[in-house]
Amino acid sequence: MHPGIVGAVVGGVIGLAGGILGTALSIRNTQGPRERAFMIRASVLVWTVGLLFIALLLLLPSPYKWFLWIPYPLIFLMIPYGNRKLRQLREVDTAERNEKEQQAP
Repeated sequence: MHPGIVGAVVGGVIGLAGGILGTALSIRNTQGPRERAFMIRASVLVWTVGLLFIALLLLLPSPYKWFLWIPYPLIFLMIPYGNRKLRQLREVDTAERNEKEQQAP
């Protein structure tokens, strides 16, 4: 087999495995039910958009597939939003947990 093909396949498999591991660990390391639900929704959204992007990049003819890169900078705006949302959800879950602990006899 050609070394370039082997490298592409191995690199793709390693990248996919890293994405799956990162997603699983991100969901596992959440601290409350709201935070976990948000991470699951965010993970599904990111995986769906990513796979759709790759599929369209492979399927669209050459002049049109370059338009897929236009909304790409939006991801840099979504990261701070996600971090703020997770911080808010963590604060709500922590406050509820503290409230339950104070009410327990």
